[in-house]
Amino acid sequence: MSTKITTLFLDIGGVLLSNGWGQEQRANAVTHFKLDADEINERHHLTFDTFEQGKLTLDEYLKRVVFYESRTFSVPDFKRFMFQQSIAYQDTIEFFKKIKRSYSLSIIAVNNEGQELNQYRIQQFRLFELFDAFVSSAFVHLRKPDADIFNMAMNIAHTVPGQSLYIDDRKMFVEVAQSLGMNGIHYQGLAHAKEQLNTFGLTEK
Repeated sequence: MSTKITTLFLDIGGVLLSNGWGQEQRANAVTHFKLDADEINERHHLTFDTFEQGKLTLDEYLKRVVFYESRTFSVPDFKRFMFQQSIAYQDTIEFFKKIKRSYSLSIIAVNNEGQELNQYRIQQFRLFELFDAFVSSAFVHLRKPDADIFNMAMNIAHTVPGQSLYIDDRKMFVEVAQSLGMNGIHYQGLAHAKEQLNTFGLTEK
């Protein structure tokens, strides 16, 4: 690469951690709490974008999606289960910490996530030790694939597209970043990511 990468922009769910509240996590909740999967998923899809953009609190989201009728379990019970679905991919987190140290990179999170879940995951898995800033949808009120969230992230990092590298497990989001002139890697596991990073001169030392 003729241009040196100075800033990595990383997705969180699907790269560093399991998804916070994806299809698998919702399916686990449906089974555990004996819910109607079709009804829950329909309500989820109708309101989730609004939640991730920070326009609904977690309580408001759950009232629309789960607690629209009387339940035998409580909101705190459901939240506790919801948070417990998050799992860290520790090898990946440690790898990016090494790359950051080795090449004096800035690393910025660019992710779609509701506020309470985002805050929990940052603290629970100490993601503040890796990231220099978090451009999270619930706080900036923009959500991928909106190109504005990528432009905002680059402005926050004081970098230009050619020196930026965006990594996400969602191919379309990578394509949007690339359309702005950013470099991109479609994340397909840590081994594949290491190979791709080598092409940018970012080799594990």
